[in-house]
Amino acid sequence: MPGGSHGRHPGGEKAKDFVGIWKKLLGYCRKYFAFFVIAIVCSAIGTVLTLIGPDKLSELTDTITEGITPPSTSIDMDRVLAIGLTLISFYLFSYLLSAVQGWIMSTVTQRVSKAMRSDISKKVNRLPMWFYNRTTTGDVLSRVTNDVDTIGQSLNYSIGNMVSAVILFVGSLVMMLKTNGWMTLTAAFASFLGFVLMFSIMGKSQKYFTRQQKHLGEINGHIEEIYSGHTVVKAYNGEDEAQRVFDRMNNNLCESGFKAQCLSGLMMPIMGFIGNLGYVAVCVVGGAMALSGKISFGVIVAFMMYVRYFTQPLSQIAQAVQSLQSAGAAGERVFEFLEAEEMEAEEGKIRALDHVEGNVEFEHVRFGYEDSDAVIIHDFSAKAKAGQKIAIVGPTGAGKTTMVNLLMRFHEIQGGKIQIDGTPTNQMTRAAVHSLFCMVLQDTWLFEGTVRENLVYNNEEVSEEKIKEACRAVGLDHFIRTLPQGYDTVLNDQVNLSQGQKQQLTIARAMIANKPMLILDEATSSVDTRTEQQIQTAMDRLMENRTSFVIAHRLSTIKNADLILVLKDGDIIESGTHEALLGRGGFYAELYNSQFETAV
Repeated sequence: MPGGSHGRHPGGEKAKDFVGIWKKLLGYCRKYFAFFVIAIVCSAIGTVLTLIGPDKLSELTDTITEGITPPSTSIDMDRVLAIGLTLISFYLFSYLLSAVQGWIMSTVTQRVSKAMRSDISKKVNRLPMWFYNRTTTGDVLSRVTNDVDTIGQSLNYSIGNMVSAVILFVGSLVMMLKTNGWMTLTAAFASFLGFVLMFSIMGKSQKYFTRQQKHLGEINGHIEEIYSGHTVVKAYNGEDEAQRVFDRMNNNLCESGFKAQCLSGLMMPIMGFIGNLGYVAVCVVGGAMALSGKISFGVIVAFMMYVRYFTQPLSQIAQAVQSLQSAGAAGERVFEFLEAEEMEAEEGKIRALDHVEGNVEFEHVRFGYEDSDAVIIHDFSAKAKAGQKIAIVGPTGAGKTTMVNLLMRFHEIQGGKIQIDGTPTNQMTRAAVHSLFCMVLQDTWLFEGTVRENLVYNNEEVSEEKIKEACRAVGLDHFIRTLPQGYDTVLNDQVNLSQGQKQQLTIARAMIANKPMLILDEATSSVDTRTEQQIQTAMDRLMENRTSFVIAHRLSTIKNADLILVLKDGDIIESGTHEALLGRGGFYAELYNSQFETAV
């Protein structure tokens, strides 16, 4: 993929519609609302119990103070014990409620993340091919992993913490006002600076959190692209350029991540300073009022705890808001993907053809890629009779592979129609069309699994003998039997297959699939001459009584084709057999002869 594609990632200073994105997120989680409510109630009750603690602690302090202040000579231990046990029960119950709230939120967020990843995975199969022409694989992977994880972490952390922080803040303010107005003003004035700093930092750090998500998607796309094509990078000595691009992206990510985390990290030290300042103010003012007999020492003890409860939520609220904003940016990317235009729905379309013969007809087919105004196929018409071998030749960019993609319905035509046994392909489901063809492409595709699993891909009802027969036909059986576990050998980094052997495997896979029609895109381009002859013989046997479409670059391989279509600039300029086309001395003859010219 071109390096410039990395610039297509969504992102910016902030989510375009923060409120709208969170409405979508909450709507996505609607079936878990009951659990969210239970978690919020648990968090609220636990916070309220925590707030009652200082009041009881003040009562406990006053009881002890009264017991040691003349004329009293003893402490009421029964009352002390009762207050102490009440405090312990409050804190214990608060802990249990917090644990329940944490368990619920962790469970729900993991299920939401799982569902979101699953929906993205399903969406991948419903998107048209042109979508992937404008989106890098790394960007899609980043949405499945990084963005979904960001949303999950935000749901887990922000909702419960936001509720408890707000209740703790408002509740502590109410309890302080209830206890003493002047002391409340003292604590509030000391904490006012915290508000100013909190909103100032929050406003500046948000854009860096959003940039961080964007730069993370970009670097993922670059890494996936470079490491999947590392052979080409090395062959063209592109390591320095790849490293330069990586360093630039890495620096961008480092810069945005550092600024986001640094500004966010300032919260706790600043709020700690404000909290300590509040302690000092409460101690000084409270001490003076206690000496003058206006308040008891228990009030001072209670206020010292209330100051902590009053200032602590400020940083929690700020971090929760930042987390919500970061999740909003990630959610925007996820929902942009989930809401992308899908392929046409297929309700009511033909799901299978009975008694497939393999007659294929192109009638005035016209096509241009969806993201371009250029027309690739102008007016293509051709007929392939059942069992014929149709070769498609032409210079690079003539539209050969595009025609095959249209035949498979990987793209939708914009004019004309393609028929199989008289049935237009656009009246059939895509799965029905795909079930009629097996394909062997220039680019081999093998997944990490056993040799057998790769050969019978998505076709489990295959006998062992049929597997071995196909491998013998393509000259691969002996090599497979030399592997450590034979057909049960797992293909991974430890098993080195040549490009030719990989292509032999894909050809054997096509033979095992045994579908009515074949599509071959230079299927023997990566094998030596001797192996090519062996495979060609096997392919000729495979193509017997099957309609076959062969995209050929080496024209010597399609001499025996029943019909050769010569494409140039999206149109058929010549058609006929090999001998007939050579006899005309036209464009095909020039192509054929140019491949056998020798330098003098």
